[in-house]
Amino acid sequence: MNAPLRHADKNFAPLIRQQNLIDGRWVDADSSATFDVTDPATGEVIATVPNSGAAETRRAIDAAHAAFPAYAAMPLGERVALMRKLHQVILDNLEPLAAMMTAEQGKPLAEAQAEVASSAAYVLWFAEEARRADGAVIPSPVAGRKLMTTRHPVGVVAAITPWNFPSSMLARKLGPALAAGCTVVIKPASATPLSALVWGHLAEQCGFPPGVVNIVTGSARAIGAEITSNPKVRKITFTGSTEIGKQLLAEASGTVKRMSMELGGNAPFMVFDDADIEAAIDGALIAKFRNAGQTCICTNRLFIQSGIYDRFVEAFSARVAALKVAPGNEDGAEQGPLVDAQALTKIEAMVADALAKGGTLVTGGAAHERGGLFFQPTVIADATPDMRVTTEEIFGPLAPIYRFETEDDVIAAANDTEFGLACYAYTKDMARMFRLQDKMEYGLIGINEVLIVMPEIPFGGLKESGLGKEGSWQGIDDYLETKYTCIGGL
Repeated sequence: MNAPLRHADKNFAPLIRQQNLIDGRWVDADSSATFDVTDPATGEVIATVPNSGAAETRRAIDAAHAAFPAYAAMPLGERVALMRKLHQVILDNLEPLAAMMTAEQGKPLAEAQAEVASSAAYVLWFAEEARRADGAVIPSPVAGRKLMTTRHPVGVVAAITPWNFPSSMLARKLGPALAAGCTVVIKPASATPLSALVWGHLAEQCGFPPGVVNIVTGSARAIGAEITSNPKVRKITFTGSTEIGKQLLAEASGTVKRMSMELGGNAPFMVFDDADIEAAIDGALIAKFRNAGQTCICTNRLFIQSGIYDRFVEAFSARVAALKVAPGNEDGAEQGPLVDAQALTKIEAMVADALAKGGTLVTGGAAHERGGLFFQPTVIADATPDMRVTTEEIFGPLAPIYRFETEDDVIAAANDTEFGLACYAYTKDMARMFRLQDKMEYGLIGINEVLIVMPEIPFGGLKESGLGKEGSWQGIDDYLETKYTCIGGL
C-alpha cells in the first residue's frame, strides 16, 4: 500500500511510486515489510517502499522471462517508437524528475536536471542504435556456401544500479536492453529507489508490455543472490564498488551469465607547468566536487607540477572555500550533503589520516556548520603515497594535492593503482597529450576537459574498474548474441 508523502516539496508527488513493479502490477513485498526513503539534506522521510527479497525477485524474473519472446519478436519499428516515446516523456517530466532526485539523493538541482536530460539522451541514442545492430555476410572461402551472422537479444537482463546517479546509470542499462529486445529486472539502490521506480511508471505510460520492465526494491543480499543464481537471468549489468562486483562475478559463475561491470575508480588529475591554470582550476572544481565528490569518475588525486604547485594550491583552495554548501533545492547550491552517516564518518577518518601523515589542511576539514550530513569542501596539500586517500576511493568532498617533478614521475604515480576508470590532465603540449593517451592505464581520458561522458562515447574502465562498455555503438553489444549460420549446397 502506498504510504502518504511527507516531503515538503510535493511537485514530484504525482510521479512517486512506492511499490514494486512486477509483471505490469504495482505490488507490496510479500511480508508487507517496508523501509523509508529519506532526504539526506534534512533527514525527512520522502516515501516508503517495499523491503523485498528472493521470492519477489523470482516472480519478477519469471515475468521478464515470460514476456521476452513476444518483446524480442516485436517489429523493430515498434520497439524504436516505444523508446522514442520514453525519451520524450522523460523530457516532458524533467523538472519534477530532477526535484525527486535532489530530494532522495541530495545533489544540487542543476546537477539533477542535467542528469535527467542525460538519461533521456541515452534512451534516444539506443533507440537509434537499435536500427544499426545488424549482422554480416562473410565472404566464403569455399564455393557453394553462404556464411552469415545475425544478432539476437540475450534474454532477461538484471540491472543493479547505484545511488549516486540513480537515473543516468539506469538509462545506460535499460536503454540498450530495451533497444536490443531484452526484458529487464531492476534492483535500484535502497538509498535512491524512487528515481528508478518512476521509470516503471513512465514505461507504462509509453506502452511497454507488462513484464518487459520489472523493478524490485529491498535487500541487496537476497535480491542479488536470486539474480546471480537464477538461470533465467542471462545477463547482469552492475554499477558499484569493485568489492561487490567481484562478489557478483563469483556468484554468477555457476550459470555462466554475461556480465557488465562498472566498478570503482581512483582518478588522477594532472596539471603540468604549461597548463592554463584557470582552466585547470575550473576543471578540478567540477571533477572533484560535482555531486559532493560522490562520483565513480570523480578526481581522487590531484597531481600538480612543482613549477605551479604553490600558485595552484592557493587559487584552487580559495575557489573551494567559496563553494556554497546547501540543500540541493536551495538557490545557488553547489555542494549538497553526503548520502549517509557512514559516508560522513569515512571522510572524517580520511582527513584525520592524511593530517596525521604530514598533510597540510588548507581549507575545510570538518563537518559543516549546517550539521547533518553536510561536510566542508576540503583541500589537503602535501599529500603522500602512504595516505588512505592515495589508494582508496574517497567518494566525498576531499581533494588531496600531490607535488610532482617530471612527466614520467606523474605517469608512474597516476598508474600505481588497481583501478583504471578515468583520468584527467591539463597541458598545452600536443606531443604530451598523445604520450598520455598511450601511457595512461585508464578507460576514460580527459585532456583539458572533465565533462567527457555522453551517449556517443564508450564508458568503461580497465583493470579492476570493470568489464564492458556503456554508451556508444559498443553499448548495445553486451545485450546481443551473435549467431553464425553456414548455408551449403548452393
